[in-house]
This record gives sequence, C-alpha cells and structure tokens, in this order.
Amino acid sequence: MKKIPFAPDWGKRTYVMGIVNLTPDSFSGDGLLNEADPVTAALQQARQFVQAGVDILDLGAESTRPGAQTVTADEEQQRLLPVLQALVKADLDVLISADTYRASTAQAALEAGAHWINDVWGLRADPQLGEVIARAGAWVVLMHNRSRPADADLQARLGGRYVGVQYENLLQDVIAELRLSLQLAQAAGIPDEHILLDPGIGFGKTVEQNLELIDRLGEIRALGYPLLLGPSRKSFIGYTLNLPPDQRVEGTAAAVAVGIARGADVVRVHDVNAMLRVVRMTDAIVRR
Repeated sequence: MKKIPFAPDWGKRTYVMGIVNLTPDSFSGDGLLNEADPVTAALQQARQFVQAGVDILDLGAESTRPGAQTVTADEEQQRLLPVLQALVKADLDVLISADTYRASTAQAALEAGAHWINDVWGLRADPQLGEVIARAGAWVVLMHNRSRPADADLQARLGGRYVGVQYENLLQDVIAELRLSLQLAQAAGIPDEHILLDPGIGFGKTVEQNLELIDRLGEIRALGYPLLLGPSRKSFIGYTLNLPPDQRVEGTAAAVAVGIARGADVVRVHDVNAMLRVVRMTDAIVRR
C-alpha cells in the first residue's frame, strides 16, 4: 500500500470524505455499477472529487440502505478491487477508504492500496477484521449500528427508514456500544491514533433519533476520538422535509453544518462540490 502522509490536526479544520458508490441499488441513486463501464465512471468521479478538494475517497460495494440484500464476499471484491486498483494506478493524491465489514475484503483492499477501512459494524460482524487492520497499519472508522431488517419501513418515494427502534437512553446506549467496538480495536492492536468513531446516522435509528444524535454529537466527541459524520442524502432528511434522495442537498448541508458545530471532524458526502463550500464556510465560523 502506498503511504500517503496523513497527520491530521483535529479541530483545526473539517476533512471531507467523498462517496464512490460501487453498487447497483444505492438508496441515493448514485450507484456506479449501473454504468456501462463502472471502473471508468468511478475513476472519472474520483478525479472530480480530488480536483474539488476531498481528503478521502470511500469505496463501497454493498448497499447498506434499509432492507438491502447482502452480497457475498466474492461479489463485493469483484465490484471493489478493479476500481481500487485503477485508483492506485492513477496515483491520485488522496486517501482511499474501503467500506467493508469483512476481513477477507479488507485484506484484499489493503493489499491493493487502501489506507482506511470504514466498518459499518464497528468490528462486531467479523472477529478477524481488527487483526487485519492492525497488521496493515491502517486507519479504521468504527460505526455504531443497530440495523435490523424487521425495523425497516420502505416507501417508494422517500426510501427506507427505521421505525420502532428502542433505546433505553439513546446517547448512553450509543456511547456504550461504541466503547465495545473500541475495546475490540484495542485488543486487536489498532493504535488509538488510527481510530475514528461514527455515530451511525441512519443505521438502526428512527428519524427523531438521528436528529437528536446530530444535535448531541459533542457527547460522543467527548470520548476523545475524532468523529466521522455521514448524514448525506439520508432518509431522516427525506422524511423531515418530505423530499426524495435527489432533492436533499439543502437538508444535508444543514446536517453537515450543525454536525461540524457539534464536533464532527470528517463528513462523508455525495454532493462534494456543494458540501465542500458548506464545510469551508462552517469552519470559518466555528473554527476561528
């Protein structure tokens, strides 16, 4: 894996992660697997993101929308690795993250040149993943997740959301479960300075719970780890504003701005050009 210097000065500015979606069934309608040549399309999108100014590219090859079907590890890798290899060959000056919870996919991605693993299950889905990340000296995003298919409510226009998800105390429960993921990471040998936390907006939370989490991000940031926030185009915005995924830019902008003000260090977004402006303006206000 090509080492790209990354010594973030957390708190000085917000870092931007651009989403490169390698699925045919993305909730947001941006799945590149529907393109005639997905590798070329992904490379073109990545170049545009890097030129705009993103810090990290996040490659995901399995849809995580509510109610989505899982894919096999082989299928995930067949979607992911050709694009990752093309990006590495293009020698773009950007960090590359592989969005996977499988150790075998992470191993292949890190060997191909990825720098980060973005695990939506916070090392709780595959007991081997932490060791793979530690051996590679990679960074990891540990996300909170209580997604269950039984809690998913699907509507044609607004997409999927989670309903009836029970927490005894939302923030205390999320923090406690993130602490469990941290313990798994530390036991595997991942250094603290290579760990980010993600509250898991949209993953096993109702619309109201997502809104509360963003407003109270500071309580998670108080754990002492950098925080990644991924509100982009998600259903809590759609159900709040009664808008489909392709009309959620303003709602995403509001969530990103408030998230930064509440302590987010990295934002994961689809609409890179617009969100970079939001990030820079918000930083100018809150990071003086």
